[in-house]
Amino acid sequence: MGQSIAQIYLHIVFSTKNRKPFLQDKPSRKRLHKFIAETCNRLDSPCLECGGVEDHVHVLCRLSKSISPSELIKELKRVSSAWVKKEFLNLGGFYWQNGYGAFSVSPSHVVALQKYIVNQEQHHRRESFQDEFRRLLRKYGVEFDERYVWD
Repeated sequence: MGQSIAQIYLHIVFSTKNRKPFLQDKPSRKRLHKFIAETCNRLDSPCLECGGVEDHVHVLCRLSKSISPSELIKELKRVSSAWVKKEFLNLGGFYWQNGYGAFSVSPSHVVALQKYIVNQEQHHRRESFQDEFRRLLRKYGVEFDERYVWD
């Protein structure tokens, strides 16, 4: 085959260090989500939705054929962490957690996942991030050891 073709939808989830609610200010949080989406786009992984609440972020993107999921996430976290510290001087202690969740998404589930990400604030009135992440791990069939999931 002469051409490389890929369409891989990726649902990425990562939290602030120790799930600290750094992102309480909604306008600032929205600016961060926009920055993360723009960073995805610059990395040739078009962002379809980015959102979250005060202690974590969800990103839905179409993964570039020229970058691995781990490289994409490492770069998203690196540049967004630096951006937060530069833009919001009161958040000098801001860090993302070391780990992340990355899950492949069927094209037929993309619209539902976009809605889910948009409705994060409403959703988290009923479920904590930790409960949500455990549920996602079970949904995607990921075996995990609770001792190593959180930092």
